[in-house]
Amino acid sequence: MTVESDLIQITLQSLFVSGSAALLASAIGLPIGLLLGLKRFKGRSVITGVINSLIGLPTVALGLILYLMFSNAGPLGFLDLLYTPIGIIIGQTILVTPIMISVTTETITSVDDSIRDLALTLGADDKGAAFTVVRESFGGILLASSASFSRAIAELGVALMIGGNIRGLTRVLTTSIALETTRGEIALGLGLTFILITLILVVNAGLGLLRKRVQWWLWE
Repeated sequence: MTVESDLIQITLQSLFVSGSAALLASAIGLPIGLLLGLKRFKGRSVITGVINSLIGLPTVALGLILYLMFSNAGPLGFLDLLYTPIGIIIGQTILVTPIMISVTTETITSVDDSIRDLALTLGADDKGAAFTVVRESFGGILLASSASFSRAIAELGVALMIGGNIRGLTRVLTTSIALETTRGEIALGLGLTFILITLILVVNAGLGLLRKRVQWWLWE
């Protein structure tokens, strides 16, 4: 395998793994974030506090926990998830879901109460008023997805401990950067870093354009 084809494979693997994790985190975190943002119930502040605390969970700590669970001697060893892309996706999903929930919740709660009250005054029911609030919060919700992807593709601990940095299978940009740096290949490590940063910028720029188009459609 040439260097060029190797770089392409690593880049595509990173996009697949972290993109899948971000999508799963959105599917799980968005409904929870909407619930926490729109509803008031007993224990809400405790749940929100726990989720916010999980944002700072060290990736190596999560990687170690999952390694112990996915190993042959662990309770989930029979699933054969260790050193597989699926295992990394699961780990990154767990890592970034709190970000998705927290940012979505904060975005919803930051919408001025007068917007919901105005919708109710104009004849909307509770569901209609809630939709109005969500529509106002769309930019922040998309920002939560963007932050989740950026966090996933830039993390190292889970990808290294669960994936094992196996060439052609679980090697991604962050593990490749770490590998090349330890080998003393600083120039190659810098090149991989440039690719990683470029990917994050391009994806975030694309999501920004999508936000503008969807907001225009929602308010048309």
